[in-house]
Amino acid sequence: MEKWKRKPSGRAVDTLTLHQSGELVWLSFPILDRFDFLLNGFSTRLGGVSEGDTGTMNLSFSREPDRCNVRENHERLAKAIGYRTENLVFSDQTHTDHLLEVGASDRGNGYLFPNRFHDVDGLMTDEAKVVLMTFFADCVPLLIVDPRRRAIASVHSGWRGTVGRIGEKAVQRMSERYGSDPSDLVAAIGPSICQDCYEVSADVISRFQESFPEELWPELYREGRIAEDGQRRFQLNLQRACAENFLRAGMRAENISVPDLCTCCNPQLLFSHRASGGRRGNLASVLMLR
Repeated sequence: MEKWKRKPSGRAVDTLTLHQSGELVWLSFPILDRFDFLLNGFSTRLGGVSEGDTGTMNLSFSREPDRCNVRENHERLAKAIGYRTENLVFSDQTHTDHLLEVGASDRGNGYLFPNRFHDVDGLMTDEAKVVLMTFFADCVPLLIVDPRRRAIASVHSGWRGTVGRIGEKAVQRMSERYGSDPSDLVAAIGPSICQDCYEVSADVISRFQESFPEELWPELYREGRIAEDGQRRFQLNLQRACAENFLRAGMRAENISVPDLCTCCNPQLLFSHRASGGRRGNLASVLMLR
């Protein structure tokens, strides 16, 4: 197996843990592993049966025509991590800031039967045996746990969702719905594109300038190259912006784990939209109350 390119961060609570079962490789978050009432995981592209650009561990039905391959990949990941595929809940992620509470009656959505949750980028529950699964290939995974109230949320945060403060809204929704105290919450920010790899236009930067205070701008972006069109490009720290959304929601810095793995820096091990030019499968995060 190729060597992982890790990118330590001063904000990272722990280095992500690598697990292997045969050829299948998956990750877990030490900040979440300590909770015995919780199951967490994050897939890699290793150990599945998909071929070509989606090889081998693609978990998205929309990324390849052979649904049997995708189902086999799901069964392998479920067996390795320890959940049942019939308990999976998917949503149709479209880079929104929309969140949805789900429960036992929603198990199988998107896996056993057609997905009925559209334009939803965050799922939350306080019910056991409901497997929240969200999909990624550079965007930022946000896994939020309330150890006191036993509630969880799994969020997909691209740049639009981050500007829309989806992480902050998830904390607020958990407070409203489950009585969560933001200072009790623990969050893992998952493998996603790092600042060195994430080049964006001035238009995107202007959106972040509108959403975040000026004193934070030096941490969020830096000037990059002049592109062929003559326009300046910028390098955006999307993970830092997601962490800031959590802090603004009242979470404690020591309860927020930032990843040491970039999807774009590890294209042979993790799917990356940028690195592949869009020819890729999807990774997935797993979060479940036991």
